[in-house]
Amino acid sequence: MKQTTNSILMIRPMAFRMNEQTAVNNYYQKVLDGLLPATVNAKAQQEFDAFVEKLRAVGVDVTVVDDTMNQDTPDSIFPNNWVSFHENGDVALYPMFAENRRQERREEILDMLEDKGFKMENIVDYTSAEEDGFFLEGTGSLLLDRANEKAYCALSPRADEELFIEFCEDFDYAPVLFEAFHTVNGERKLIYHTNVMMCLGETFAVICADSIDDKKERKMVLDNLKKDNKEIILITEEQVNNFAGNMLEVRGTDDKRYLVMSTAAHLSLKPKQVEQLEKHVVILSSSLDTIEACGGGSARCMMAEVFLPKA
Repeated sequence: MKQTTNSILMIRPMAFRMNEQTAVNNYYQKVLDGLLPATVNAKAQQEFDAFVEKLRAVGVDVTVVDDTMNQDTPDSIFPNNWVSFHENGDVALYPMFAENRRQERREEILDMLEDKGFKMENIVDYTSAEEDGFFLEGTGSLLLDRANEKAYCALSPRADEELFIEFCEDFDYAPVLFEAFHTVNGERKLIYHTNVMMCLGETFAVICADSIDDKKERKMVLDNLKKDNKEIILITEEQVNNFAGNMLEVRGTDDKRYLVMSTAAHLSLKPKQVEQLEKHVVILSSSLDTIEACGGGSARCMMAEVFLPKA
């Protein structure tokens, strides 16, 4: 299986703001004082449009779908949490922690991809777990090493162990389970999404190993990465706070490999880390300051990879 794709789905925000329902355990969100909601949304749209333009300029096939105004969906800009698309034509739908995020799942988005010629064979729907209070937020919670058939998951209120194991059984992934923490007001708290502290490329992995407090777990995760011949690029908790873990490798024109991240993430990297990354990929960064502050997510969260076969 391929680890990277040229096709990306992105949702253009219509009423982006800080989501109070997700802020209870996403400690990366901030209130931008003195900005009207309309201003926040306008800034987020500008950042979104500039980001899409940069991706398209290097040959990434981006499908942009506008959010709808019918529902209160302040986080719709992060579609990778509710859906994932797989090479065999499977589509997975995921249970979401915040009630207002559940409305982001829209059938017409799948219809639009089918209209573009993507083939969907089968929908694997985990969303009924919401009724029992169990969640697994897509490729926010799951880091898929598609080529080596492994799934990495940092357990949290948004990543339930049993659901994760069920996903791995359904999709034939070997589970790599651990807990990752960051310091919030002097206390160690679980990181809400795996993709904040870790990024899996084809031939490298970016990871904040220091966030895995349990030494055995940390060794187990690093051993898995080494076994698959990934160059490990370590980042600090401070860099995680600048979304340096929230990156995604994509393919552009002629299958050229790009590592997509925000400007804040790029600026937080040390020259040595940049040098390590540039052995594998071309870095592509775009300013996402408003989206990062209010949404508590960054470049990776905004892109749902489409691995579906073409009809």
